[in-house]
Amino acid sequence: MTSRQWAATTLVVLVLAAAVVALLRVPLTAPPAPRADQLDALATLPADAVAKGREFRGALRPSMYLSMALGLVVALLLGLTPAGAWIVEQAGRPFNGHWLGRALLGGLAVVFVGEVVALPIAAWRQSILRRYGLSTQDWGAWTVDVLKGYAVGAVIGAIVLVGFFTVTHFAPRWWWAWGAAGAAALTVLLTFVFPVLVEPIFNKFTPMPEGEQRTRLMAMAERDGVPVRDVLIADASRRTRAVNAYVSGFGPTRRIVVYDTLLKEAPPAEVESVVAHELGHAKDNDVFTGTLLGALGAAAAVCALYLLGSWAGLLRLARVDSIAEPRAVALLLAVAAVAGLFAGPLQSFVSRRVEARADQHALELTGDPAGFEAMQSRLSQVNLGDPDPNPVEQFLFGSHPTTVERMAAARAYARGAR
Repeated sequence: MTSRQWAATTLVVLVLAAAVVALLRVPLTAPPAPRADQLDALATLPADAVAKGREFRGALRPSMYLSMALGLVVALLLGLTPAGAWIVEQAGRPFNGHWLGRALLGGLAVVFVGEVVALPIAAWRQSILRRYGLSTQDWGAWTVDVLKGYAVGAVIGAIVLVGFFTVTHFAPRWWWAWGAAGAAALTVLLTFVFPVLVEPIFNKFTPMPEGEQRTRLMAMAERDGVPVRDVLIADASRRTRAVNAYVSGFGPTRRIVVYDTLLKEAPPAEVESVVAHELGHAKDNDVFTGTLLGALGAAAAVCALYLLGSWAGLLRLARVDSIAEPRAVALLLAVAAVAGLFAGPLQSFVSRRVEARADQHALELTGDPAGFEAMQSRLSQVNLGDPDPNPVEQFLFGSHPTTVERMAAARAYARGAR
C-alpha cells in the first residue's frame, strides 16, 4: 500500500478504537433525574440566588460567544489567506528563513496574534467576575496569571511545533506515522506532568493539617480502594471565591486537592461529598480514559491532517505548497479550530455522562443524599451558577449535569435506598 493508503487505514483503526473505548468506558445513560424532582429542587433554592446566578451567566454569555466567534474568524483569516504564511516568513527572517526558525518563531507568532486579539475579551470577562464578586484578583494579579498562561502555552507550543515540523522535514512521506505516535505520547506525558509541574505555577499547595477532616478524607479514600498520597489545600481564594475540589495525578502522584474556599464555605459532610465525587473519577479511572481517548484522538488528527494535505484548494487559499511546511502553521490551526467547533458537543456529552457516574459514586460512597443535595445547592449559589440553564446551551456546552439534575438524582437515590 502507499503511504496515503496506510494513513487512511490507520485513521479508520484509530477512530474505531476510540469508539470502542468510549463505548466500554463511558456510561451511555445517566442516573435518574425526574423532571418533577428537578422542579421541586429548583423551588428549594433561594429565589434571589437563582436570579443572581442567571443574571451573572447572562452577563458572561456575550463574552463567551464573542470569544468563540472571534477566535474562529481570526483562525480562518490567518489560515485561509496568505496572512498566516506571511507572519511565519517574517518571524523566520532572523534565521535566514531556516525551516526550524520558521516553525518555532513563526508558529508562536501566529498563536500570539490570536491570543492578543482575544485579550480584550478575557479582560471583559474578568471585569464581570470582579463586578459580581466571584473574582478576588486585582488587575495586577490577573495580568501575572495571564502572563504565566502565555509562558506555559509557549513552552508546550514550542515542543509541539519543533517536534511536528522536525518529523515532517526529515520524513516527508511517513511523517504522519511518526507524528501520530508523538502526539499520542505527548498527550500521555502531559497527563503525568501537569499536576506536578504546571499546577504549582498557578496555585500554592500545602498539606492539610492533621486533624479530623484530613483523617476522614483519607479514610474515605482507603474505604473506596483509591490510594492517595496526601490531601492538599490549594490557595484558590487568592483568585476566586468559587468552591471546588479534585483528585489529580496517577499512582504515586495522586492526591486529593481541596480549595481553601471550600473548607471555609462548607461543613465537613459537604466537603466529603465533593471529595467522594472526585474519588469516583479516580475509582473509575476517568483520567486514564480521558487520556486514552485524547491520545487516540490526537493520533487520528495527525493522520487526518496528512490526508487533508492533498486538498489543493486549501493549500491555494493559504498560499502554501504543503500542509507539512512551517508556513502552513496558520492553516493547521484553522483546521483545528473548525474541528474543535464540531467536536465540542460530543465532548460535552461524554463529560456529562462521566460526571453523572461520579455523582452516583459519591452518593453510594457517602450514603448521604441529603448532604450531596445540600452541597450541590451550595456550589450553585457560591459559584453563581444557573441551576436550570437553557437546554440548547446545556447540550452544546454543559460539561456537568445541571444543578437541578444532580439534586434530582440525589432524591431518586434516596427513594431507592429506603
